Formats: sequence, structure tokens, C-alpha cells
Amino acid sequence: MAGCAIEGGCPSDYVAVAISVLSLLLLLSRSILPFVVHKVSPKKGSAFWIPMIQVLAGINLVSSLVMSLNFLNFKKRHRWQSCYVWAVWFEGPLGFGLLLSCRIVQAFQLYFIFAKRRLPPLRSHIALLLFLFPWFAGAAFIHIRKPLNNRCHSKAQWVIPVISLHALYVAILVAFTGAIRHIEFRFNELRDLWRGILFSASSIGVWIAAYILNELHEEIGWLQVLSRFCLLVTTSVLVVVFFCVSSSQPLLSQISLRKREPLRCKTMGQALGIPDSGLLLRSEANPPIDPNEPLEKLLLNKRFRQSFMAFADSCLAGESVHFYDDVHELGKIPADDSIRRIYMARDIIDKYIVAGASMEVNISHRCRQEILTTPNLTHPHLFDNALNELLQLMKMNLARDYWSSMFFLKFKEEASLRLNGHELERMSGWNFSPRLSAVHGSDDPFHHDHLSRSSDHNDKDTPLS
Repeated sequence: MAGCAIEGGCPSDYVAVAISVLSLLLLLSRSILPFVVHKVSPKKGSAFWIPMIQVLAGINLVSSLVMSLNFLNFKKRHRWQSCYVWAVWFEGPLGFGLLLSCRIVQAFQLYFIFAKRRLPPLRSHIALLLFLFPWFAGAAFIHIRKPLNNRCHSKAQWVIPVISLHALYVAILVAFTGAIRHIEFRFNELRDLWRGILFSASSIGVWIAAYILNELHEEIGWLQVLSRFCLLVTTSVLVVVFFCVSSSQPLLSQISLRKREPLRCKTMGQALGIPDSGLLLRSEANPPIDPNEPLEKLLLNKRFRQSFMAFADSCLAGESVHFYDDVHELGKIPADDSIRRIYMARDIIDKYIVAGASMEVNISHRCRQEILTTPNLTHPHLFDNALNELLQLMKMNLARDYWSSMFFLKFKEEASLRLNGHELERMSGWNFSPRLSAVHGSDDPFHHDHLSRSSDHNDKDTPLS
């Protein structure tokens, strides 16, 4: 026991390694299976790469402990097994530092979007690099000074600043989270941030205790083994919990293997509870459509808008109509409901406005910058200029061809049936394009089902006299 307590390779060490491997497998499954089970398209932008970086950081952190503390009792040391590779770089900037920095970037985004009501002044990848810079600088300084012994331990004067750096980043996360504690989030972002703070702070406490036990009581073998075991198991649990309570996007909580039933929310409007969002109701007014009416007036009719949208999608030019539809949904949210308006505005910006969005609309650079640099995401006229530009494009292109298309003929036929008392249960016969599956633009966590073809006939037989 005394030998393995110092050199590693005790039975409990292998048990701890097995637990850490299972934790990493669980981590990978939680990051991949939702996309397989729920058929979710991989996201673009920070909504996808921040959680994936957290997975990588968790793997690095667990691997760094296994290698630096020699859990597997390697008899021969190679250059790639150096303490400075694992205990400094992989544990610090590529492990715990990267894990906390990703969560701080998320809190940083939420703070500016919901507290300041504007988009963050820094792109996510730039903010992440800035938060990581102290970790890389500290790792380089330690690597140059080389204070570690052959067991990857250092003296107290080095441990205190290292632990202080870990605690500092937890404090930064607490500061950003405290600044948005008054926000009434719709998708548990604040709760997830507090959970991340709790688990990260607890892990630092365990690490400090384990270090003290390893450094001050090397003569007590069982204490060495126990502290090493607790250190690795606690870290393994941390990385899994950190990812499972990720708050990278407001609707990420919709992607969960715990929910066996189909996802009910197909649009941001439905997720926010906007009345009649995306629905075609029987009782909805259906006035006659006059092609001579202005397009902006015709688009206020939801049935016409759905028909026109289907036609635009068939022409691979439906972004403008989808944008109009989402802005119309935004207009249903009361002006004093700032939180829901921010969610919807952010969704529209991510889906249509930012450069490279999956449904990026064709608007002028000036108009795009006005939206991206707005000081108030809840402004009632935030998208008016963009709508005006897109309406002009639709009038010059799509509208002219729509009146002679089969989509308009089908719309007239069904409108005539409804006016004659044969109300259809659902709009039928349209082939909706898969382009409708673009909630959050680059990070759609939902499924978009085609509208089913069905009708309701209520014919009454007249009895013979």
C-alpha cells in the first residue's frame, strides 16, 4: 500500500479512473445523443461551439489529473508525460480555465442582452480569448520557472496564487450572475448559472483539501489514496454537471433526453407563449384577397401569408417572408413585456440579421448595422427599416410571379370552399419547404412537421317526406 500510495496504481486509483471514463462517456453521450434522438440539426455560432468546447475542457481536466498524479502508475516517464504538460497546461488554460471561461462568456452574453438590452460589444470567441489570456500567461510563467517536483507538486507559495486564480474566475462568474439575478428568465438560465457556481466552488474546496492532505501527510498511505480518489471523482462529476446545466441558449433546455414526448414548441413564438403563434384557426377572418391591394396589407392575412411563404420557399427565396412572419409575431408581444421581446428580437437577429445566418436576409449594410448596434433590443420599431427594404424586394420579384402560380390558384380554391361553408380543418395541398426548420437560425432545437392534409366535412342528409 505504501508504494502505490506514493507512486500510484492502487486498486482504488483504477476504480477512480474507471469512474472518470464512465463520466466522460456520459458527457459525450449527453452532447451527441440529443442531436441523434431528436434529429436536431447541428448549430452554428456560439450556441454550438461553446458547449462543445466545454466538453473538450472537461476531457482535458480529467485527463490532466490522471496523468499528473500518475493514477495508472507509469513506470517510465516520457516527454509527453511531463508535469508541465498535464499539471500546468491541460489542467489550467485548457481545463478548468477553459471550462469557467466558457461559462463566464455565457453569463457575459446574458448580462448585456437582458440587463443592458443590447448585443454584447465583443464576439463570443474574442471574449473567450480575453478571459483565457491570464490562464495562458500564468501557465507560461510557471513553465519557465519550473517549480514542480517529480510528483507534480509545488510549494505553498506557488499553490496560493494558482488556487486564487481558480477562485477569481468563480468570483467573476458570481459577479455577472448577480448582476442579472433580477431578470425573470423564461428558460432557467439563471438557475443553471448558480448551479455551475455551486459545483465549481465545491470542486475548488475539494482540490484544496486534497492538496493539503497530499503535501502535509505523505507518510499516511491511506490518506494519500483517499484524497487522490476523491479528487478525481469530484472532478469527473464536475465536468458532467457543468455541461448538463449548460445555459448556452435560451431554448437549449428543450433538448433533453429526459423528455420522451415529442417536442411541442416549433417556433420561438410558441416557446414564449405568443397567442396563436404559427396556428391557422377555423375562426380566423378570411376576407377576399384582391391582388391590387398593397402587399404589406395582404400579408396581414395569415392564410395568405402562409400561401405566399410556401411559394417563396419553393423559389428558394423565402427568407424575406419568414422574416416578416417572425417580426409580425414580435408585434404581438406587449411593449411592457421586455423579457419576451428580447428573446424574440434576439432570435430574429440570430436567424436573419447576423452575417452568415442560415436565413440571412438581403438588406443594406446600414440597415443591418442599425439593428446589430441598437442600444435597445425592445424598441418597437427595431426592424421597421429592414421590413421596408424587404417588402420592396418582394414586390419587385416574388409578388409578380405569385399571382400566376399554382399556389395562388390553390389559395383561391380553398378560400372559395370556406366561403361556401366547407371549412377545411387545415390548409392542405401545399408542399412546405424544409427551410421552415430554422428556429434560432443557426441553432434550431426543434422539429418542424409539415402541415397534415385533412378536411372536415359536415354534410347533413335531408330526410325524404
